[in-house]
Amino acid sequence: MNTYFLEQLIAPPYVAGDSVISTKLNACVLSIGNFDGVHLGHQAMLAQVSALANEQNLSAAVMIFEPQPREFFAPATAPARLTTLAEKQVLLAQYGVDTLIVANFDSDFRALSATAFADLLTKHLNVKALVLGDDSRFGHDRTGDSQFLRDYGLPVTNLHTIADNADMTSTSQRISSTRIRELLLAGDIASANQLLGREYTITGDVVGGDQIGRTMNFPTANIELSRLKPALHGILAVDVVCLDETGEVIPDGLTALATDAQTGVGGLRAHSLFGTANVGTRPSVDKGDNWRLEVHFPKFQADLYGKTLQVRFLHFLHGEKNYDGIEALRAGIHQDVVDLLNWRQNQ
Repeated sequence: MNTYFLEQLIAPPYVAGDSVISTKLNACVLSIGNFDGVHLGHQAMLAQVSALANEQNLSAAVMIFEPQPREFFAPATAPARLTTLAEKQVLLAQYGVDTLIVANFDSDFRALSATAFADLLTKHLNVKALVLGDDSRFGHDRTGDSQFLRDYGLPVTNLHTIADNADMTSTSQRISSTRIRELLLAGDIASANQLLGREYTITGDVVGGDQIGRTMNFPTANIELSRLKPALHGILAVDVVCLDETGEVIPDGLTALATDAQTGVGGLRAHSLFGTANVGTRPSVDKGDNWRLEVHFPKFQADLYGKTLQVRFLHFLHGEKNYDGIEALRAGIHQDVVDLLNWRQNQ
C-alpha cells in the first residue's frame, strides 16, 4: 500500500509553498472517513471498494483525516482513539487498500466548499467512483452528501449500516467505533473483539519512564501510546510480541533479549510473553491526565528500550485504584500480578 499526504497530491490554491511536490495518482475508487478501529463495518466498506476497483480495473483508495475532526474541534473531549495512524496503515493494507490518502484536517481543509472538495477529488486525486456510508457528509458546514456528488457527475455507492446480526432483528445494533469504545471502557474485551473482527491491540515503542515500578520490584515497559488517550483503562492481562521494522513479529523476539535466565511466562499466541498491564493515569503516583500503558512481565528481565511491542489485551481485572501511599500501592500491584498469573494458568 502506498501512503500519501494530501499536500503531495494537490497544487495551489489548496497548498502554498514551493516545496510541495505534485504526485499523480492512478484512477481510483475512493472511500472517505476516519476508519478508527477498522472494524467489521469498515471492512465491509473496504470490501466494496476493492470489488468495484477490480471490476473497473481501478485502484482501491481510502482518505482518512489527521487529526480526526473531533480531535481538531475539541481535543479535550474528543473520543479515545482505537487506532493510531500507523496502526490504521497496517490494517487498511491488510484489507486490500492500494492507496491511502492522509488529509490534514485543519481550518483550511474544513473551509473547503462541497464543490471545491468534489473538484479536489476529480482533478487532483483521480477519483472515478466512491463508496460511502449512507450518512456521509463533507464540505464546509457539511453541506455535501452522496447526492451532491452524483449531481456533480461522480458515481457513488452507498453502503448501508452494518449491524452485529445480519438479519437486522430488534436486538441488532449498529457496528460503530463509538460502540467498541464503550465496550472496551467497560472491560468487555470479548464483545469489542467480535465487532472488530480481530483481537484488540496497541502497538508502540518502549520509551523511558520514571522507573517507579522498578523501585517496588515490579519493573515495567512504558509503551508509547501516540494518542490523546487510550480506549480502555485499568489493570489487564496481556500478551506481547516484538515487531521488526516492517511490522512483522520477530520469532521469540522477547525471550531472545532475556538476561539472567529470566525468560518470562509464555503468552497465549506464538512468540509472545504474558504480561500484566496498567492503562491509565496512575492516580496513586501522578496528579494529572498523563495517560500511560505500562506492562510488567513476570519472571522476565531484559532491556526493551527502543523496541516496538504489540500488546494484545486478553482479560480485564479491575479499574485503576487510588492507593493510600507507596506501600499500599506495592501490595496492590503484587495482588494484581498474583491474580492475573492465576488467570493465565487457567487458560
